[in-house]
Amino acid sequence: MDLKLQDRVAIVTGSARGIGAETARFLAREGMAVVISDLDEGAAAAMARSIEAEGGRAIGLRCDVRDQAQVQAMVSAGREAFGRIDVLVNNAGLVKDRTLLKMDEADWDLVIDVTLKGAFHCCRAALPHMHENGWGRIVNIASRALFGNPGQTNYSSAKAGIVGFTRALSFEQARKGVTVNAIAPGFIETDYIKSLPNYDTILENAQAKNQVPFPGQPGDIAGAVAFMASEHARYITGTTLFVTGGRYG
Repeated sequence: MDLKLQDRVAIVTGSARGIGAETARFLAREGMAVVISDLDEGAAAAMARSIEAEGGRAIGLRCDVRDQAQVQAMVSAGREAFGRIDVLVNNAGLVKDRTLLKMDEADWDLVIDVTLKGAFHCCRAALPHMHENGWGRIVNIASRALFGNPGQTNYSSAKAGIVGFTRALSFEQARKGVTVNAIAPGFIETDYIKSLPNYDTILENAQAKNQVPFPGQPGDIAGAVAFMASEHARYITGTTLFVTGGRYG
């Protein structure tokens, strides 16, 4: 299927590794120029070089999505490098898992600010460029955890907030040619997850609750993002696509 993404430009936050990196690589293979954005400047630059080595177009930048000025600079750099901004993938996020009575305010603020305020900053910076083109796609990465996980009141709140944010923003943007959707991954077998000392237990638990009898891979999310970013999804907005192997609760 031709996703009709050639010569468009995407920003993918938190894309030096994991789901974000695979998404950036997938979009680049579809002919898009990609802005790799991450707190780790060296890893972002390395990821951009990797895409260029495959014949793609990319730049790697350091950006803390909590900082409005840094976000504006990132978007401006993407526009300067590639001439336009068409797609924004709000992927940046992190976990700081603790039960509520052990969670301090810093753990709460960090997760909420990176995930939810980060999406706010990035959308505000990118939307004027999409309006200029009369075409845009925003894809926000939520999570199955929006239904709630023990030890993740901060993360679950942030991801549930992303779904509400997506829905509200879609109403504002549809008549401007911009669709806004969310992807909610379930258990995805990233390098980070596989490095955890309790990985086998995590995998066993996820598989017991999945309907599909194998774990998800970063490419499963990347493919879903690419579809939502494409012209084929032009009649879809304000929705959340669950890529969870059939697990919801």
